[in-house]
Amino acid sequence: MAILSRLLSLALLSLLVSSAIGEKTKGVTYDGRSMIVNGERELLFSGSIHYPRMPPEMWPDIIRKAKEGGLNLIQTYVFWNIHEPVQGQFNFEGNYDVVKFIKAIGEQGLYVTLRIGPYIEAEWNQGGFPYWLREVPNITFRSYNEPFIHHMKKYSEMVIDLMKKEKLFAPQGGPIIMAQIENEYNNVQLAYRDNGKKYVEWAANMATGLYNGVPWIMCKQKDAPAQVINTCNGRHCADTFTGPNGPNKPSLWTENWTAQYRTFGDPPSQRAAEDIAFSVARFFAKNGTLTNYYMYYGGTNYGRTGSSFVTTRYYDEAPLDEFGLYREPKWSHLRDLHRALRLSRRALLWGTPSVQKINQHLEITVYEKPGTDCAAFLTNNHTTLPATIKFRGREYYLPEKSVSILPDCKTVVYNTQTIVSQHNSRNFLPSEKAKNLKWEMYQEKVPTISDLSLKNREPLELYSLTKDTSDYAWYSTSINFDRHDLPMRPDILPVLQIASMGHALSAFVNGEFVGFGHGNNIEKSFVFQKPVILKPGTNTISILAETVGFPNSGAYMEKRFAGPRGITVQGLMAGTLDITQNNWGHEVGVFGEKEQLFTEEGAKKVKWTPVNGPTKGAVTWYKTYFDAPEGNNPVALKMDKMQKGMMWVNGNSLGRYWSSFLSPLGQPTQFEYHIPRAFLKPTNNLLVIFEETGGHPETIEVQIVNRDTICSIITEYHPPHVKSWERSGTDFVAVVEDLKSGAHLTCPSNKIIEKVEFASYGNPDGACGNLYNGNCTSINSLKVVEKYCLGKNTCTVPIEREVYDEASKDPCPNIFKTLAVQMKCGNKN
Repeated sequence: MAILSRLLSLALLSLLVSSAIGEKTKGVTYDGRSMIVNGERELLFSGSIHYPRMPPEMWPDIIRKAKEGGLNLIQTYVFWNIHEPVQGQFNFEGNYDVVKFIKAIGEQGLYVTLRIGPYIEAEWNQGGFPYWLREVPNITFRSYNEPFIHHMKKYSEMVIDLMKKEKLFAPQGGPIIMAQIENEYNNVQLAYRDNGKKYVEWAANMATGLYNGVPWIMCKQKDAPAQVINTCNGRHCADTFTGPNGPNKPSLWTENWTAQYRTFGDPPSQRAAEDIAFSVARFFAKNGTLTNYYMYYGGTNYGRTGSSFVTTRYYDEAPLDEFGLYREPKWSHLRDLHRALRLSRRALLWGTPSVQKINQHLEITVYEKPGTDCAAFLTNNHTTLPATIKFRGREYYLPEKSVSILPDCKTVVYNTQTIVSQHNSRNFLPSEKAKNLKWEMYQEKVPTISDLSLKNREPLELYSLTKDTSDYAWYSTSINFDRHDLPMRPDILPVLQIASMGHALSAFVNGEFVGFGHGNNIEKSFVFQKPVILKPGTNTISILAETVGFPNSGAYMEKRFAGPRGITVQGLMAGTLDITQNNWGHEVGVFGEKEQLFTEEGAKKVKWTPVNGPTKGAVTWYKTYFDAPEGNNPVALKMDKMQKGMMWVNGNSLGRYWSSFLSPLGQPTQFEYHIPRAFLKPTNNLLVIFEETGGHPETIEVQIVNRDTICSIITEYHPPHVKSWERSGTDFVAVVEDLKSGAHLTCPSNKIIEKVEFASYGNPDGACGNLYNGNCTSINSLKVVEKYCLGKNTCTVPIEREVYDEASKDPCPNIFKTLAVQMKCGNKN
């Protein structure tokens, strides 16, 4: 019995010790090397995904694709203005359900960084601040200002309490391992002088005082208080980040920009997968342990959520495009990078780093724990020339501007410049089930001053007039002219001039549309000038003033203004007439908005007439019905021949369109708009368009989106393409695929390769969707590729020279060979 008692006591003691250890390690800490989650050091590969920028039905799939891409962390903002649109009234429903979103991330085994802000920027209206905050007396945003810090703390406390209540922080067993307070404050801090510095200290103390169970971060804050971690944002943080401002803070990269958001009028924004991979490999070689891709999936600015002039499509160049499709090779190339870095994990987290500079371009970084783990990064910083580097008795070839990763200090498993994964190109195809749309129209009445109840001597400021409830506000006045006031010659017309602080306006004289003017993201203000026809007697001048989102960045956002400020009529017989203080009527919104013509019930409130032939009517509503497109692929709306306005499907806003705002390339910045499948019914879907200035609805097309054009562009020199690696002692062994297996191609969704559209073995160039021959190619290229690939779901095309030509018939034996192929995938017959 004594022995049994002792054994029970030891067992109990062991249980208590184990429990104590578990309690001790549960939670998140950090030191100068890395984040430590539940007692384990971590390499963190993160991506920004925002819950309001997609319907909840898309959340699981997007999170799954992020996880498959090698991410173990999702970063999201919390959007104050959608959660508290009216002071004291909260909304956490639908795609605003942040709790459900965080739980969905946790269910797939990923961590979360919660960027509370409350200022988030994010190309979001007012940087996430609700409009009502702007009207708090004596408030100054983002400063040590009593009204602001009162509301900021109240909101932050509400968010943190909600997370604690739902047990979402890591010490509670939830997925949230980090939180952020403020956002890129260094950009504006000097504008607030002493109140800027006091505000930073207050924000840090406030956040850690509300909850200290996970680390708090401040991005781009060089002088971050001791209790928070300063982090880097940008494209090349390995070279631009001066490092943490304390020895016990890890080196974290919270925004690695995968391209750039776009505003209407911008040309395409792109960033190569090779450049992103190079920047990440360099960062991890320089003591970094977390990178976050901003964005990993950008999604869509539905409704009126995007900030000034920002397009509806957000960060489409991310690894997952706006439609949630894999953007290749960006998605796969970064996935392979994460694999290579994970293979180096033990050396990176526990090894001692050393750096050897070979010359101004070549560098060797080694992380080594003697006798156990060793990982090396071989870097060539030259932007145009490849190089060969000697390391530990071996020679390694390094393409230009590249990093090779050797997780065992011997084997190159990844090179940032050499892409072995397949490429793809996006296609927009008209839907067979949703074609031949039958349009009806309803034209808004252009109001006169007598129709508008809100009167003021001069035009009211636009932001404070609309209060972020509509993009639109009517302004109207009337003027009497004697026939002697007007020009006597019929070929000379008076000119209406409107000086506006932004963003856009449509002008009407006596109910007739006379023109449209607008600013841009750089210069919101503009001057509208158009000749107008005036008549003896009473003339009505009406203006539909428009915002395109609220500002989202910079100091003193609460003091920005918009709308018409100075209105004159020029060219009268008595000269210029200033009518700015002529007494104006005002009304927020347009009639169709108030009556919700974009819903089934609202559409019944007016009489619609058939659209027969092309039409260009301003302030006109159009509606039609269509069946859900065939298949399961994403759906888009082609709007290239429309001008500017808003779109709805079954009452759900698709956001703003602005096809008439051309980029310097002469093309609309965006003319395809995402319709989530979650918005659709099998049949009879109501599509409503509000066109502000005039367009051609008969050209609108419902499309199916796919990435069924797949490509491979692979060189003779490339690291092995493998699905996984296994450690064998201190070496690594490739699993699944042969080291010299060549170009791998796989059609999505179990489709088959139905056509080889391009094949060249030689020195081809271009990109997927636009490949072309160089001055050397094997005449057997197409025949070889078709032999290996036609009719298959997946295929491997050899890269060896002898497969294409006999040595004596090689058209260019002395060049470095590249194989480029492009194929079209289709459904099995």
